[in-house]
Amino acid sequence: MRLGLVTYMWGAEWDLPTLLKNCAETGFEGAELRTTHKHGVELALTAEERREVRKRFEDSPVVFVGPGTACEYHSPDPAVVAKNIEETKRFVELSHDLGGTGVKVRPNAFVKDEPREKTIERMGKALRVCGEFAEGFGQEIRVEVHGPGTQELPVMKAILETADHPQVVCCWNSNPGEVVNGSIAPALAQVAQKLGQTMHIHDLYDKQYPYLELFGLLKKQQYDGWMLSESPPTGDPVRVMKYYRMLFDELVARA
Repeated sequence: MRLGLVTYMWGAEWDLPTLLKNCAETGFEGAELRTTHKHGVELALTAEERREVRKRFEDSPVVFVGPGTACEYHSPDPAVVAKNIEETKRFVELSHDLGGTGVKVRPNAFVKDEPREKTIERMGKALRVCGEFAEGFGQEIRVEVHGPGTQELPVMKAILETADHPQVVCCWNSNPGEVVNGSIAPALAQVAQKLGQTMHIHDLYDKQYPYLELFGLLKKQQYDGWMLSESPPTGDPVRVMKYYRMLFDELVARA
């Protein structure tokens, strides 16, 4: 298991050189770059700019894990879904160009007054299209466990089963609702065989979420992907990241 950063909170205001410097200094080995943030790694990058970004990562000890997007596929409007599919494809190309291995996407909601099964089918079919495209670039479509209702594990399982494509995988999100009677084992079991190369973790000291159990379960199935911190804002992220690295290593050792 490798420790990395989601630039959603920490790193959102860092340009790319600062991001790489701070990750290297604190022992964060990789980064999922959230679109719209200050690092400026976006679809509008030219071919030359993409080569420059890729070289910056290659010249540093920090790995570009992939872009984190807000692409979603629940809308009842076919044009909106098609737009999100096309945007996902462009992010797949971007990730490939920069040396990444996949694109984070999300379910985000159910459609009001529409049967859940219909929304799940729409999302699953859209994700299959994305997965088929991503396969040609050696990329994953990383479906974050996200959104009111859609982050429920039986729903995520159904979305992934509907997509039915090896490149469409689960990005575990360490949500409080996954914990039942102090354990996440039953929730994780529903998607354990569909985990992709990334998952999101938050405050590792939080006793309400059994991170030690999570790390242990992942070790048992020999998970070797990225554990990406998507933790709350802090006024001194570099200092906090150093402590976070130490706590992460301790949990790995104890698991």
